[in-house]
Amino acid sequence: MSNGSSQENTFAMLCHLSALSGYLIPFGWIIGPLVVWLIKKDEYPLVDDQGREALNFNITILIAHIVAGILWLFCIGIIVTGIVVVAHVVFLVIAAMKANQGQRYRYPFILRFL
Repeated sequence: MSNGSSQENTFAMLCHLSALSGYLIPFGWIIGPLVVWLIKKDEYPLVDDQGREALNFNITILIAHIVAGILWLFCIGIIVTGIVVVAHVVFLVIAAMKANQGQRYRYPFILRFL
């Protein structure tokens, strides 16, 4: 089921995939989706929705990484960090695929700030 234009779907997908820049650029998890969302949110309703969702998810992931960092002191941080990274990438790919099809995706287990 495809809703919206091809361009709208592409920018919605970029809201999710741009978060992968966080593995190369400090705070890219937040900056990538924020930039796409701020530029296109007024033009495309799907981008507005998915941009907010991507930001909420990546803020939650940032908090999870902070907790995992603290848990390194107790020798279980490496396991928690691995789980967080795998979940982050898997859910980003799922969300990007849904957004590219014009569907609104909701991440499970996130804190909703926006």
